[in-house]
Amino acid sequence: MADPVERIDLRVSAEHKRLIERAAAARGHSSVSGFAAVELIRAARAALEEEQGLVLSARDWERFTDILDRVEPNEALAEAARDYLAKHAR
Repeated sequence: MADPVERIDLRVSAEHKRLIERAAAARGHSSVSGFAAVELIRAARAALEEEQGLVLSARDWERFTDILDRVEPNEALAEAARDYLAKHAR
């Protein structure tokens, strides 16, 4: 059974409406509503991924991994790694 469909009302300026209509047509959507739904869902997913994740620049990622490479694991971490490898090694 399909999910029930709900409505979202949105008000934009005439200029923005024309812009959205052109973009919808350029993307092959027969309606502004269809285009808006696809783009809003895409933006919502991206916002949640951004909120839940941490994005590092290439420079910061390099610094982070360099630090990790220099740290010696404590016994609990070493034991967890051994347990993981024992269960998942092929």
